Amino acid sequence: MPQNGKCHPKKIEGLNSGRREIRTELKARVIGELRHDFSLRKLLAYFEMPVSTFYAAIKPKKNKYELIEKQIIDIYHEHKGRYGVRRICFQLKNEGMVINHKTVHRLMKKNGLKSVQRRVKYNSYRGAVGKAAPNIINRNFAASKANQKWTTDVTQITISEKKIFLSPILDMYNGEIVSYNISYRPDINQVMDMLDKAFEKVPECKGLILHSDQGWQYQQKRYQKRLEEKGIIQSMSRKGNCLDNSVMENWFGIMKSELLYPNKYEDAEIFIKDLIGYIDYYNTRRIKLKLKGLSPVQFRTKSLLPTC
Repeated sequence: MPQNGKCHPKKIEGLNSGRREIRTELKARVIGELRHDFSLRKLLAYFEMPVSTFYAAIKPKKNKYELIEKQIIDIYHEHKGRYGVRRICFQLKNEGMVINHKTVHRLMKKNGLKSVQRRVKYNSYRGAVGKAAPNIINRNFAASKANQKWTTDVTQITISEKKIFLSPILDMYNGEIVSYNISYRPDINQVMDMLDKAFEKVPECKGLILHSDQGWQYQQKRYQKRLEEKGIIQSMSRKGNCLDNSVMENWFGIMKSELLYPNKYEDAEIFIKDLIGYIDYYNTRRIKLKLKGLSPVQFRTKSLLPTC
């Protein structure tokens, strides 16, 4: 309703009644809504807004994070949802883009991107079936170089009532899987094959410490003799204390949360094929925050380079 040459629709009066000055964007939006019922000229005059300001305010804003957002989505899907905010930040940094973690979190939330969450475990302990070794590692998992401290364990995965057993060796220095065996039977041949593959890859092992729990496989004379022949020092967790081998337990948790649980496998052979691919991916491409944004193999390779 015009009064003194100006229009005073109730909606405008309500907006102008507050103590704080209405932001330009909000004013422009209100003007845009009311321009079908009132003269644009009068609305602009009432709000004391220049025509150029109005058209600039209603012009679609360019998303300054458009390229970053696309890169975040690409990284998330390339790693099959396994990367959360911190790891994506590191990956962006590796690609020359330094972005605040809050921005990455906001853009992930906007696009509905959530990293896969962890969630029981095969117990190989059958009591004293052989000789148990002392707990030399004693939760000191730090290693100053590759092939100084290894750890091993066996985990069970059940796919459509088929039991699959994975027996890997992990290097505590960089978290790299040195060797592994996948079998339908958790027997002594499985761990012996795992050892043979490790020794083929790392022939010189004298003085290396190989840690495990007190599983029956690791108490076998055949297993212990093989370690002795290579000059390896055997270490075992205390009975029933999973934290004494938490490095290996942690890796099993990562693998299951990133590969097993999200994919809901029904075919054991398909899972085994994907597991082999995952281990290669984990070693060579999956970056770790503890390794300064490098994969285990990248970190080991870099550590071998001469320093100036």
